[in-house]
Amino acid sequence: MSQPLFESSIKSLPLLSKGKVRDIYAVDADKLLIVTTDRLSAFDVILPDPIPRKGQVLTAVADFWFQKLGHIIPNQLTGVAPESVVAPDEVEQVKGRAVVVKRLKPLPIEAVVRGYLIGSGWKDYQATGTVCGIPLPAGLKMASRLPSPIFTPATKAEVGDHDENISFAQAQTNCAAALAEDLAGTGKNGAEICAQARTAAIALYEAAAAYALGRGIIIADTKFEFGIDKAGTLHLIDEALTPDSSRFWPADSYAEGISPPSYDKQFVRDYLETLDWNKKAPGPRLPAEIAEKTGAKYVEAYERLTGQPLPRL
Repeated sequence: MSQPLFESSIKSLPLLSKGKVRDIYAVDADKLLIVTTDRLSAFDVILPDPIPRKGQVLTAVADFWFQKLGHIIPNQLTGVAPESVVAPDEVEQVKGRAVVVKRLKPLPIEAVVRGYLIGSGWKDYQATGTVCGIPLPAGLKMASRLPSPIFTPATKAEVGDHDENISFAQAQTNCAAALAEDLAGTGKNGAEICAQARTAAIALYEAAAAYALGRGIIIADTKFEFGIDKAGTLHLIDEALTPDSSRFWPADSYAEGISPPSYDKQFVRDYLETLDWNKKAPGPRLPAEIAEKTGAKYVEAYERLTGQPLPRL
C-alpha cells in the first residue's frame, strides 16, 4: 500500500495552488490535474499529520457521486487518466487520488444544503428560530430532520479563514459581480446562474440522501461547489458528497436530541477539543491511533456507500 501523501511534488506540470486538502496543477489551457492529499484540516487549520488513505477515499467517493448524479447536472470530469499527464516517476503520486478536470470558472460561493438541524444551524435555530434567516417550525430538536432541505450559501474562505453564511440575495449579488465578465455575450447573468446552482444543489442532495439512506447512511448536510464553462453552462466541480464536505451519520445510531456519531472528521475534532490548543496554526500532532481510526472511518464511509471494498493501492 502506498504511503500517506501530505503534499504532492509534481514537477512536470505547473503548480497553480495548494488548498487545505487538494493540490491543483495546470495540464493545458482546458484542463487541470487535482491531486487529493491525505492532509486534514480541523477548525480551518491544516494538521501536521496525514490521515492514511483519506485522499484515495475522497477521490473515490467524489467520482462515485459524479457518475451517479451526472444526469442532474454536468460535472468537471474529462475521463482523462491522471497517470497519462504526469511524468513516469510521478505516477505513484496520482494513482487513485487524482482526477483530470475541465477548467471552469468557479462561482464565488459554497452551496450548502442542510437536511437536518445540527452544527451552526442548530445554534442559529436556538437563538433565532431560523437558520441563515430561513424560518423553521418551532419545537425542533438537535439533529431533527427538516421539513424539506434548505439552501444556505456561504462565502468561500481562503486557507485559515472561516466561511461566512450569507443570504441567497447576497449570494446572487456576489455571483453577478464575479461572473459578469465571463458571461458577457452569453445572454446569461450571475444572479440567474446562482438560482440554477440552488436548484441543482437541492436536487443533488435529495437524490444522494435517498440513495445513502438505503445504504444505512444519513447525509445530514453537505456543501457543493459549482463552476461555469465559456458558454455559461453550470457544472458541479471540486468534490461531491465526501466525508470532508458532508456530515455522514450511521442511520442505525440516529436519534433526535443528540449529536449522532459521524463518519467525517468529527472524530478528530472531538480529540482536539480535549487538548489545550487555541485552534490556531500550527495545529497539534495527532497520535497514530487517532489518525488510523480516522482513516478507518473514511474507508468505512466509502464501503458502506458503494457496497465495494476500497481498492488497495
